[in-house]
Amino acid sequence: MFFSSPNNLAKITPKDMGFTVLSGFNDDDAIYEGMLIDYTVSPLFGVPLKWQTKIIQVDYLVSFTDFQEKGPYKLWHHRHEFLSNEKGVLMKDTVYYELPFGFLGTIVHVLLVKNKVKSIFDYRHQVLEKMFNSKP
Repeated sequence: MFFSSPNNLAKITPKDMGFTVLSGFNDDDAIYEGMLIDYTVSPLFGVPLKWQTKIIQVDYLVSFTDFQEKGPYKLWHHRHEFLSNEKGVLMKDTVYYELPFGFLGTIVHVLLVKNKVKSIFDYRHQVLEKMFNSKP
């Protein structure tokens, strides 16, 4: 399954994010509960940030959840669900996140981060549609 490999994350992340998986996984290494994944990402102004997530839940072909261990957010909890339906499979992302720095973080969220996060998931939707739903 495409989503089981951490190496595929870069394929569905906008190039301007400078997203790189630092952990040395093989393409056929599947995620598992407890897996730590290290990245660098440049979400704003090209400034590279280190980020580490931990896979905290896996139900193969149904769902998995990653949680930020270290990184730019005060909280990052991301659940991926794969829901069978009459057209195939719907991928559903549920993200809970919070920025650090209290009121200042709230301002940065409104001005920059909210739209950036939305654009990342919009991009992923477009790429996945092209990869899995385009007709030959």
